[in-house]
Amino acid sequence: MASQTKFSLPDLLVIASGNAGKVREFSHLLEGYGLKIIPQPEGLDVEETGQTFAENARIKAIAVAKASGHWALADDSGLCVDALGGAPGVHSSRYADSDRARIQRLLGELQQVQITTDSENRRAEFVAALAISDPSGNVLIEVEGRCPGEILKSPRGEGGFGYDPIFYVSEATQTFAEMDKAVKSNIGHRGRAFSLLLPKLRALMPTAM
Repeated sequence: MASQTKFSLPDLLVIASGNAGKVREFSHLLEGYGLKIIPQPEGLDVEETGQTFAENARIKAIAVAKASGHWALADDSGLCVDALGGAPGVHSSRYADSDRARIQRLLGELQQVQITTDSENRRAEFVAALAISDPSGNVLIEVEGRCPGEILKSPRGEGGFGYDPIFYVSEATQTFAEMDKAVKSNIGHRGRAFSLLLPKLRALMPTAM
């Protein structure tokens, strides 16, 4: 983590992802901060070798900041299902080749476990770890947000991406895929992580924000 050194506000922030859905969501969360948000350089592939969400976020932020020459914001996020021992966890995006296939695999594995154990435990949580690195590879900020919920037996909603259609949040009585952007930004795992990140960002640049 960085010292108390103050930094000038960057006018551009690179999102350490090529996922268009993530870039849109980050752009919405950072709206009003005067930052141009762009995805990581095309063709850049950062190997996620960490064992935790926080480790992977750190790895990606450093690699993309160094490659782009700009501040980079990385997240590693995923779905952790209690009955599956925390899976898919850090492997959430690699669980299958498409969103639909990932959902089908998760529902199938959860059904099999529940048949075997005679359990109806469908508790889960989405986790998002965020890290910001400067171009020299200094990690300036690291935070983590969590959103508890449960896994539905079938998808609901047309919005979002990934596992959003099967992740039900009782607080909102909706799946992530049913929520509008404002609600999801407020109670979602990335929104909760951002609520921790923004005060730290302001502390680094008190005169600019």
